[in-house]
Amino acid sequence: MKRQLEKTNVLFIVIYKYLLLKFIVGLLFLIVYLLKPSICLAFDTSDPSVSLLQNRISNNFSRKYCKAIQNGFSKDEAMKSAIVKTENIISFSYNPQKKWIEKSDLANQISFQVVNDCGRSIGLIGKNGVDYFKSYFLEIYEKTTPDKNFSR
Repeated sequence: MKRQLEKTNVLFIVIYKYLLLKFIVGLLFLIVYLLKPSICLAFDTSDPSVSLLQNRISNNFSRKYCKAIQNGFSKDEAMKSAIVKTENIISFSYNPQKKWIEKSDLANQISFQVVNDCGRSIGLIGKNGVDYFKSYFLEIYEKTTPDKNFSR
């Protein structure tokens, strides 16, 4: 009987040590996970001043484009005129943040702004309208100013 009791105690101690070790390892992983911040990429475009500049550019472009449409310009004429006028303002800007603006992000924002401001008058509504205008904008932009970049 004494021998069987010793075996039970040894088994109990082994199980206890296993569970204790498992608990400590789990606790260690939890502590490391909670204390060590996740590694992530931070982009300079997350800077609020970049977002503000991007908003000003898209608002400026949208005003010029929508006004040209209201004045009877064709879509192509309005697009070229707004691109050239906006590009001229940006190229003379001394804002150092303009180098962080991504062309695709700016095109998205411009497209969204134009569709919200005057999309109905040119037959563009919703996400399809924004996607169409973005591709149209980028196409005309490349033809109009192949050696320039809104953000550079």
